[in-house]
Amino acid sequence: MSTLTVSLDQRTASCRGDSSKFLILEAEIFRQRFNRSPFMIEHRLQDHPLLRLPSLVELSRRLKPESVKYNEGNLAVGDNLEKAPVNGLSIEETIRRIEQQCSWMVLKNVQNHPDYGSLLKQCLEDIRPHSEGLDPGMCDARAFIFISSPNSVTPFHIDPEINFLLQIRGSKNMSVFDPFDRQILPEQALERFSVAENLGVVKYRNDLESRAFVAKLSPGTGVHVPVTAPHWVKNGPAVSISFSITFRSPSTEKRRKLYWMNAQLRRIGIRPAPIGSSRWRDELKHGVFCTLASAKKLVAKS
Repeated sequence: MSTLTVSLDQRTASCRGDSSKFLILEAEIFRQRFNRSPFMIEHRLQDHPLLRLPSLVELSRRLKPESVKYNEGNLAVGDNLEKAPVNGLSIEETIRRIEQQCSWMVLKNVQNHPDYGSLLKQCLEDIRPHSEGLDPGMCDARAFIFISSPNSVTPFHIDPEINFLLQIRGSKNMSVFDPFDRQILPEQALERFSVAENLGVVKYRNDLESRAFVAKLSPGTGVHVPVTAPHWVKNGPAVSISFSITFRSPSTEKRRKLYWMNAQLRRIGIRPAPIGSSRWRDELKHGVFCTLASAKKLVAKS
C-alpha cells in the first residue's frame, strides 16, 4: 500500500495518544503576543508518519513542479533567498541526498494533498479558539514543509502570512525580529513587498542581531512568527524538517492593501503617512483601494 494512501485517521491515532490536540498553546502568552511578537510553543507532531523523509519523497512526486523550490544551502544570512543558486539535483535526489549535499528545500501548499490538508486543518483547529477573539476571520490557510541540510542557512527575509513553524526533525536557531521596528523593517520595504511579494526586500545588518528573538528549535517545539516579521535560520548539525502552518486574516489583508496604496502615492511623488499613524487616513486609503479594485473588476467584465 502506498505511504500516502493510508487514511490520515489511522496514521495519526498513535501520534495523538490521549490528547485531542497537536499544538500546545499557553492562552495568556498567545493573547499577549499573537501576531505582535514571536513566542515559543510545543507540539506533538515530531513522530508523525506524514512528516518523515520517505513520505516527503513520495509527496514531492505528487506535487506540481511550481510547488517545490530548492537550492544550495551554502548561503550567507544577507543573501537574497529569491536569487539562491540551484543545487544541480532533481527534487527527489535533493531529498534523498539532503544529508550529504548542502541544500535547502520547501514543499509549498502541501495542503492541496488530502492527507496534508487534513493535517493542516486539525492544527488550525487548535489555533482557532485562541486567535479568533484577537484577529477574527482566519483565511487562506496553507502549509509548507522545509527540508534542509546540516548547517545550512536560510537568509534574512519576510513572509506575507501569520506563521507557526514546528520543528519535526533536527535542530535550528531561528532569529526573529520585531515587525514594528522600522530600523529593521522600513515602511518603504513593506510598501515594495505589498506590490510584489519579494522575500528579499529587507536587508540584513549585523549590528541589529542583538535585537533578535532567537528560537532554539528541536523536535516537539515551534515558534510563532508574526506576519512580515524579519527572520533567518541556521540549521544544526543534522538534517532538519520543519512543518509551517500559515494563514491570513481580513486585518492582515487590509494592512497589505494600505501599504500598496502608500506605494502608489510614493510613486507619484507624495510622501504618505505611515500606516497606523492616522486612523482616518488609513480608512480613506482603504476606501480608495476598494473603489479601484471594484472599478478594475467592472472594466475586466466589460
